[in-house]
Amino acid sequence: MDFKQLPRLTSVAWQALAGALGGLVLGVAQATTTAQPPQPAQNEPWDFKATSSWYNSASTPEAVDLNLRAHRGAHTLWVGAYHDPNFDQGRAGWEYTVEGDDWQVVPSLQGATHGYASGSFSAQLGQKVYTILGWGRSNLQPYMNLNFDPNDAYTLGAGMRGKRSTLSLFMVKDDRLHTDQVVHHAVWRYSPQEGQRWTVDLSSKRGRPAENDANVSGLGLTVSYDYHDYFVRVTQEQKVNFTPDDQTRLALGMRF
Repeated sequence: MDFKQLPRLTSVAWQALAGALGGLVLGVAQATTTAQPPQPAQNEPWDFKATSSWYNSASTPEAVDLNLRAHRGAHTLWVGAYHDPNFDQGRAGWEYTVEGDDWQVVPSLQGATHGYASGSFSAQLGQKVYTILGWGRSNLQPYMNLNFDPNDAYTLGAGMRGKRSTLSLFMVKDDRLHTDQVVHHAVWRYSPQEGQRWTVDLSSKRGRPAENDANVSGLGLTVSYDYHDYFVRVTQEQKVNFTPDDQTRLALGMRF
């Protein structure tokens, strides 16, 4: 993979996304007189979420990750540490939420050891039926991608909200490294009663590990269950991060 490549902004999809994001930024700027980021009450405490994850694949049979997120008002901060027999990486990040009656915009920044840095921008437009937009860029330094989607990519999709459930369909597509990597997601969330939620994420991928490699493809399934302040998440994924490996993941966590 040639990490010195510059993005080629020639595709129709990229031009359309750039126009949509430009219009969104203009709309947000015009709406700032009436829309404000969530404001924490005076002395409001931070809310925390701690997650422990285990990863098992042929090349990394003993990988673990610890992550702690803190949320207050418009701000979310996180720190994390990943370890496997061949690679260790710490990370920290920040995101900021601005929202109106029928839209939400979330920019974020992340840094990690080994010189890695990245930024992203995501948005949802609409209420019962909504559009999903996103865009991300990194400096292409070594990184253990625990998002399991391309980082230098755009996101397009749509969703709808019901009384107890939401359904979103979206894709994340490489727009920088010429790999044609694309991951499609169908995510269903269902709350049978207060304090409980099921989340099912069915994904499919295709693309090349690097620009001149052969195509790979695979499926993934993640099932999560939240019970009040606790949650568990189980994943089985083929060709994780477009490698030859299939991977099983287990995550346990709590909010406090």
